[in-house]
Amino acid sequence: MGIKILSKDEIQKVAPSTHIPPLLFANPKTLYKQRAERLQSLAENNPMADYLSFVAKICEAQDQLLSHFSLQQEIILTAEKLANKPLDYKTWQRDPIWIKILQALLQHLKANANETILSTIEWLEKASDKELNELADQLLNQEFHYVSSDKAVFLWSALAFYWTQLVQNIPHNAMLENGQGLHTCPVCNSAPVSSVIHFGANQGLRYLHCALCETEWYMVRAKCSNCDQMDKLDYWSIDDEFASVRTESCRDCHTYLKVLYKEKEANVDAVADDLASIYLDIEMGEKELLRSGLNPFLFNSES
Repeated sequence: MGIKILSKDEIQKVAPSTHIPPLLFANPKTLYKQRAERLQSLAENNPMADYLSFVAKICEAQDQLLSHFSLQQEIILTAEKLANKPLDYKTWQRDPIWIKILQALLQHLKANANETILSTIEWLEKASDKELNELADQLLNQEFHYVSSDKAVFLWSALAFYWTQLVQNIPHNAMLENGQGLHTCPVCNSAPVSSVIHFGANQGLRYLHCALCETEWYMVRAKCSNCDQMDKLDYWSIDDEFASVRTESCRDCHTYLKVLYKEKEANVDAVADDLASIYLDIEMGEKELLRSGLNPFLFNSES
């Protein structure tokens, strides 16, 4: 395992380190509000303005749900479980509260929804718990062809809110053991949405940002985040080699992932800026490169 989350007992035994922090944990109290503001800013003069504004409303609704669903409960996990993706979406038994979160989210969004969105909301409101859990399983397993994209956006927003809350209740200390096994999140095993090059205390360091639990994990730069090779990487931007959003592609596994540079734009958001730069995804598609990451508001669905 590349990154190991330490139990309370292990934290006391491990000597303090001044090295690179292997994990950066999201703060829900600021996450959704700042993301909504970033989306509204990116919507200005953007061909996707309407959709970016819609997603901003979802983030605002997530922020409002914090006072109702804090999920402040201690999660008891063994040191062995903590060390191996403790909130793995494949094995974690979801609490039914995630469906209550979904219903509350839908209720917040219902008032200002247009006819098309309202139809989707009403379908989800009428769906049984069994149907919703089946759709959630398919989404988490990236079986996107089973879930229409209009439903997926709401379902994932509720699931992501739930998982981000879970993360607040596990130890926030970790140790980097090696550089292996870092293609998916060390906390929940989900795919990254993009990578972020930080500034300030973590100047120049690259972290992959989880699309589900919002945790960021360290991975060295100049290394493919999908296959680990280091010799066949290319970087792309539309019209500025110093742009705050670029893509990193690999000629070995033929995939790509966005890279966001905070030193170029301090307010970049892993989800918002990735979504707003869909033109780069179109360019990569024309080059026959596949996206290795997952944006929670940009699902590929054949339904």
